[in-house]
Amino acid sequence: MARDSWPYFDPEYETLSIRINPPHNYSSFTVSVDNSSCKNCTLVKVDSMNKPGILLEVVQILSDLDLIITKAYISSDGGWFMDVFHVTDQHGHKISDRRTIDYIEKALGPKSYTSDMLKSLPGKRVGVNNIGDYTAIELIGRDRPGLLSEIFAVLSDLHINVVAAEVWTHNRRIACILYVNDDSTIHNMNDASRLSSLEEQLKNILCGCGDDETVAHTSFSVGSTHVDRRLHQLLFADRDYEGNCLETEPDYSPSFKPNITIDRCEEKRYLVVNVRSKDRPKLMFDIVCTLTDMQYVVFHATISSDGPYALQEYYIRRMDGCTVDVEGEREKAVKCLEAAIRRRVSEGLSLELCAKDRVGLLSDVTRVLRENGLSVMRAGITTVGDQAIHVFYVSDAAGNPVDMKNIEGLRQEIGHKMMLNVKKVPTNTKSLESSGWDKTSFFFGSLLEKFRS
Repeated sequence: MARDSWPYFDPEYETLSIRINPPHNYSSFTVSVDNSSCKNCTLVKVDSMNKPGILLEVVQILSDLDLIITKAYISSDGGWFMDVFHVTDQHGHKISDRRTIDYIEKALGPKSYTSDMLKSLPGKRVGVNNIGDYTAIELIGRDRPGLLSEIFAVLSDLHINVVAAEVWTHNRRIACILYVNDDSTIHNMNDASRLSSLEEQLKNILCGCGDDETVAHTSFSVGSTHVDRRLHQLLFADRDYEGNCLETEPDYSPSFKPNITIDRCEEKRYLVVNVRSKDRPKLMFDIVCTLTDMQYVVFHATISSDGPYALQEYYIRRMDGCTVDVEGEREKAVKCLEAAIRRRVSEGLSLELCAKDRVGLLSDVTRVLRENGLSVMRAGITTVGDQAIHVFYVSDAAGNPVDMKNIEGLRQEIGHKMMLNVKKVPTNTKSLESSGWDKTSFFFGSLLEKFRS
């Protein structure tokens, strides 16, 4: 392929490979946060020895800080890895908070402790892990109206308290990661019979969806996978990228649909992945996460934002060094990337609820949502002290926009019991605060506070 024909080619891309041959006494890992070189954003530069998964690790940390990546240049040919990220905070400003800058430098530095920070679960259909004073449960299955309400009702009946949770739905599938503890001891659950009962009931609920392949089981080994990445892995393993639902979802308009192409670069033996889609928080993380889990290595990349749209170009090979020769594999990669972009999207209405936490609160809330004809597309559940802070992205039972009459009924039923904020989620902005994107990150939020103290 001629270089001039590469979509979105940026000449600065070449300068990275030129700078990648450092002197012999060069430090094995250098991180800098630069607020002076660019007028409108902060530059985060990472130079290090190359290692598998390093790009995903860096992007993950920046995403967990809710930083907006407006531009990035990546190069990892040879034994060295060099990244330059242009980032802002949620308001489009430079990163001025000294604690955040210190965290970036320490988290990305040679003595990084992030591998022990963000714990999740092993690759199981329904698994239970003990993590500190919490037990982690993961679920994957066929979605249907009221399913989430049934899951929380089971936990409530067993007097199990939900401390935090992340829920994604996509293409009629649901993936959940729940963090729970014993209501009476406020510790993880060590009662084998109780865990067995929980597992059996969750299994029955999922199998009740007509998903006979879903099997519940318990595991006490602690994984080290990031929560959002685990959700991607669960849905990817469940083949949520297959079928025709992607094309028929009510909000899947042609103006929103990502434009993804994969071409061959014969000269360098790369596959060139070009993605053009509406920009949003964590878009780069979702794409890099999926490429990594599909056993691809990113050697070079350029990322930029053009108004409401993002342009991302990746030069990749498979981990075994081969490029994809089979057309079907390229088609699968396009579908998987499209699904990865779609999973986190929640258009329509978000409901933000704040109330005193208690066992059964989520069961009551999701029951009321169901009774008012609302279906949860995505949810972020967390607790701060004794306060529960929940964000639900909802549609009607058929996946269509919510009738505001239903919202008024919801306000009347629960408004006197808890704070309820209803937001219309815009589709053309990257700002977390203005768009209603939730920031309920259980792992990062709690652990950053420990770091700051």
